Amino acid sequence: MSAKVHLALQRYLLLLFCFEVFMPVNIIGMIGAAPPPARAVHVIGGGVDPSFLVKNARAHEQAGYDEVLVGYTSASPDNWGLTAWAAAHTEKLRFLVAHRPGRIVPALMARKVATLDQLSAGRISLHIIIGASDGDMAAEGDFSDKPARYHRGAEFLNIMRSIWTADGPVDFEGDFYRVRGAQSNVSPFQKPYPPIYFGGSSNGALEMGAQHCDVFAMFGEPLKETGERVLSYRKRCAAHGRTARFNISFRPIIGETEEQAWDKAHQYLSEFSAASQDPHFVTNKAKKDVPISKSSQRIVQLANKGNVYDERLWMPLAAATGGIGNTTCLVGTAEQVTRALMKYYALGVTSFLLRGFELEQDLEIYSRGLFPLLRAAALEHDKTKGLAA
Repeated sequence: MSAKVHLALQRYLLLLFCFEVFMPVNIIGMIGAAPPPARAVHVIGGGVDPSFLVKNARAHEQAGYDEVLVGYTSASPDNWGLTAWAAAHTEKLRFLVAHRPGRIVPALMARKVATLDQLSAGRISLHIIIGASDGDMAAEGDFSDKPARYHRGAEFLNIMRSIWTADGPVDFEGDFYRVRGAQSNVSPFQKPYPPIYFGGSSNGALEMGAQHCDVFAMFGEPLKETGERVLSYRKRCAAHGRTARFNISFRPIIGETEEQAWDKAHQYLSEFSAASQDPHFVTNKAKKDVPISKSSQRIVQLANKGNVYDERLWMPLAAATGGIGNTTCLVGTAEQVTRALMKYYALGVTSFLLRGFELEQDLEIYSRGLFPLLRAAALEHDKTKGLAA
C-alpha cells in the first residue's frame, strides 16, 4: 500500500468516526454466476456455478463494494434466483437486479421484489432495462418496438409503485396493463420501496425515468457531455416534481505508474480486438444488422471523434466493441483515477459502477487503492462544501 493510499484510508476512517457521515458515494460492481475468462469484457455469460457465485459475491463484499449489478440477457441464468442465492450468503452487499418489463406482469413483480427485499433486509435495488437489441427481445418472444416498450415500462412501474405505496387495492387501466383490486400482502423492507435505476438516451427512456425512477444510470462520457445530461435530466424531473440522482459506469485501468496503466490499456485493446469473434466477446460491431441503443450510439460517436477525453477517459475499447455495455475506461494510477472520478462527483454523480477486466486482480487493486481514495475524497468534498455553505 502506497503512502498516499494509506494516508487516504486514515483520513477516511477519521472523518467517518468524527462526523458519523452516511457514505456519500455508492460503489457498484457486477457479478456473474460462472467463472469468466481470465480477461473478459462481459461477465454474465455461461451457466451457473453455485460455489463460484457465492465466492464472487463475497469477494465483492470484502473488496468494499456497496452493491453489485446482476445482469440480464435473453439467454442468461435467471437473475432473481442468482440474487436470492447470493444474498443468502452475504451480509451487507446490496443487489441491483436488472429487469425487463413485459415478461412478468407488474402485480406479480411487485410481490417478488417486496418478498426478496424483506428476505434480504432491504438489500435490493431494481434496474429497469427496456432492451437495447430488438434481436435479443425477439429471442424471448417480444417483438414490440422500443417506443412501445418504454410506454409499457412506464405503465409497469406505475402499477408496481402504486401497489407498494397504496393504502388499499389498486385499479389501473392502460394500453398494456389492466388490473383491478391489485394488492400485496408483503410490502418492501425499504420505504417507500427499493431504489429504481434506469438507463437510456431516447426521449421515451428519459420521460419514463423522470416520472417513475430514482437513479439515472449513464455510460461514462466526457465531463462536458455528462454535465449537459445531468442538467437536462434534472430539469425533466423537476417538471414532474421529482429530484434526480445519478450513476455512471467506467472500467478503471490502474497501474502503479501512469505508464504501466496505459501499457495495460493498450494490451487489453489488442487482445479484445483480436478476440472479437470469440463467443465471450459478442459485440455490437460484429452484428452490423442489429440496431444499437441511443446510449451506445453516443459512445461510439464520441469514440470516433477522439481516443482520450479529459486526460483520463479512454474510448478506443468502446469503439472496438461497438459501444456495448460500459466499455469506456479511466486510465492512470489510483490517485489519478480518483481525481477523474471526483470531477464527475462534483457534477452531482454520487454513484459509480466500477469494474475491471481481470476479476481477482482488479478487486484487489480497487480495494487497496481506488476505493479508500475515492471515499476519502468524497467525504472531504462534502465536508468542505458544507463548511463553505
